[in-house]
Amino acid sequence: MSGIIAQNSGRHTGLVKASSGGGGVWNLIETLTADGSGTTLDFTSGIDSTYDEYVFKFINIHPETDDAYLQFQGNAAGGSGYNETITSSAFYYQHKEDGTDAEVGYGAGSDLAQATTFQEIARNVGGDNDQSCSGYLHLFSPSDTTFLKHFIIQSNTNASNDYQYGLKIAGYFNSTSAIDEIQFQMSTGNMDSGTISLYGIS
Repeated sequence: MSGIIAQNSGRHTGLVKASSGGGGVWNLIETLTADGSGTTLDFTSGIDSTYDEYVFKFINIHPETDDAYLQFQGNAAGGSGYNETITSSAFYYQHKEDGTDAEVGYGAGSDLAQATTFQEIARNVGGDNDQSCSGYLHLFSPSDTTFLKHFIIQSNTNASNDYQYGLKIAGYFNSTSAIDEIQFQMSTGNMDSGTISLYGIS
């Protein structure tokens, strides 16, 4: 095994860049850490025309309140709040710890239709000490002023009812304005712990 895969095998403290011309380089822009003192984590810089694709990786986000939902919204350049119009679709997969109730289905409660509310990322996150959610959000060409802004999400959750919940979501900001800020929040209570890292993909 050689190349970028070999260089990153077993690493836990950051990615080694691919060689020049190899493509697919993950450039760390910023990491925010939840410490239980606030309800949101806000990325207010670093999202611009430098990259065509941005990825947010959220790792072990643990809520203060049991059964909380991790959510996100965007703010257009020069906008006054996190309230952009979103349309999205979602499906879920679940399995209970005792081996029962395995299921896959359309997540009607997780999609949005021309809504300015926050988009769900992970559902029913448990508040037990060992429960959290992890996953990623891909945002494509946020600075483009011709096309709408597409995103895809995948998350996995240790839920409050001892289920494993997975979500896959695809959607778009229905705006041709540049999106330059992203806010993450819990539906209720603070974020007790966890990190969210922003990468630009070149």
